[in-house]
Amino acid sequence: MNKMPAIKILSEENSVLSSFMAEIRCEIKQQDRMRFRRNLERVGEVMAMEISRSFNYFTKDITTPLGIASLNLHEEQIVIACILRAGLPLQTGLLNYFDGAECAFISAFRKYSKDGSFTIKVEYLNCPSLEGKTLILCDPMLATGSSMLLSYRALLERGIPKHTHFVTVIASREGIAYIKKNICAKDYTLWAADVDNELTVKSYIVPGLGDAGDLAYGNKEH
Repeated sequence: MNKMPAIKILSEENSVLSSFMAEIRCEIKQQDRMRFRRNLERVGEVMAMEISRSFNYFTKDITTPLGIASLNLHEEQIVIACILRAGLPLQTGLLNYFDGAECAFISAFRKYSKDGSFTIKVEYLNCPSLEGKTLILCDPMLATGSSMLLSYRALLERGIPKHTHFVTVIASREGIAYIKKNICAKDYTLWAADVDNELTVKSYIVPGLGDAGDLAYGNKEH
């Protein structure tokens, strides 16, 4: 298990993940809402495989019809938390691999003022105990980092995880720096499928992909 913060950018190595990311970013492919959700889910599956490499394992003998096979199984108690609503497909992908995990749900959203500025509001939290468990907190976009940070702090009210994995599809450089600066815990890993360098004045990632929640579930009323 990692004992110091680590940043893992999966796009730094070539893999099939790039095919999913190409469709997620493409404004034409995005018009297929089901395809968009499925691609977020597939990114979650890739993330789950990568995260599993950091777990602690034990050996267990499994009885087959013809004998005994010894397999290494992870010993983590996992809680997968998603930031609603955009995080749901990503959480599903993680659950496809960590099918015994518990789940948590948290609502964190931008509340805009008339001048265009915004604050992050956390309104809803449903979470099991996190004490001593492995927490995976997912949200497709890490823009400023504020939503991820406030959600993480709210989740800590349910116990202190032994390790936290922050999972995002696209992160901004600014968001990564914000997480590194403001999360004091040493036992965390930040995973991003890709990283972009810019934020707009309204704190949207450029080139990014747009609004992940709207693309997955339809436009919302403000």
